[in-house]
Amino acid sequence: MGHFLYYLLLAIPFSIYFRFSGSELAMFFAACLSIIPLAGIMGEATESLACHTGDKVGGLLNATFGNATELLITIFALRAGLFDVVKASIAGSILGNILLVLGLAILVGGIKNGEQTFDRVHINNQTSLMFLAAIALIIPAVFFQGERQHHALEGFSLAVASILLILYFAGLLFAMRRNNEICAVEATHWSKAKAVFILGLSTVLIAIESEFLVGGIEPVTEALGWSQFFIGIIIIPIIGNAAEHFTAVTMAVKNKMDLSFEIAVGSSTQIAMLVTPLLVFLSFAFGSPMTMMFNYNEIVAVALAVLIAQFISMDGESNWLEGALLLAAYFIVAIAFYFL
Repeated sequence: MGHFLYYLLLAIPFSIYFRFSGSELAMFFAACLSIIPLAGIMGEATESLACHTGDKVGGLLNATFGNATELLITIFALRAGLFDVVKASIAGSILGNILLVLGLAILVGGIKNGEQTFDRVHINNQTSLMFLAAIALIIPAVFFQGERQHHALEGFSLAVASILLILYFAGLLFAMRRNNEICAVEATHWSKAKAVFILGLSTVLIAIESEFLVGGIEPVTEALGWSQFFIGIIIIPIIGNAAEHFTAVTMAVKNKMDLSFEIAVGSSTQIAMLVTPLLVFLSFAFGSPMTMMFNYNEIVAVALAVLIAQFISMDGESNWLEGALLLAAYFIVAIAFYFL
């Protein structure tokens, strides 16, 4: 994570002050700034701890905490009954990782290093899992229409969430057989005890800031005219993934496109096949079931993004023009969602 991001930690005391002074609009933006470095610190602690525990346990840690920031934010939104924000943030995280992060990484890496190569077999496995997740999002909108089928939709959501979880961990088991290259390249030199402490502390602080962020959503929509949908699909994913985005671009500049693709595509897979099912199960536990019925706009955008990722990864090579195309696609979608 870039050291300049640590300066954003100064926003934490400001968010607490705004929370207790009743300045909810300022609290929202202070919480947004606070989460960016905290997410990066959590990622560093997870990677450091993973290198101490070995490939198998490390892989499980990465699977658990890889998108913990988005999970925490959406859990608070879920408890607040903001289902549109939750679903939009799921779609937005997938779009952001595949189009924005991967696009920027390929663009910058291509300009710096020319044509770059990566392990197309492994990345194709990830995009295939994403394609399955896209099917799981599309089916409810096609098969379950009308209020009379709502009960059936709840049962379908639980069943599909279970299938996605099983396949996610099957994919994780398969990936564990591969070398944990990121340990050798980017891991910090923290001790095991320090990594555990920082991981726990950053998790607690992100949970607090997530509650502040969610509490400020409605004041922001009233004051600035932003829709909850736009906040969920654009703002929250960028905030939750900012540090991870920086790492993906840095790896591309260093001509380590395997890691760059793994961060971008792997994160999208985790959102679709781990975070989404967990949120479905948690919603039932909270007594306010959230189904896997996404709106038409979200489904179309995610499906097209997954298809683009499939095409980009087929030949195992990337160049700056492909990155520019992905970025253009993201901004077209983002502009459409803003005016929507």
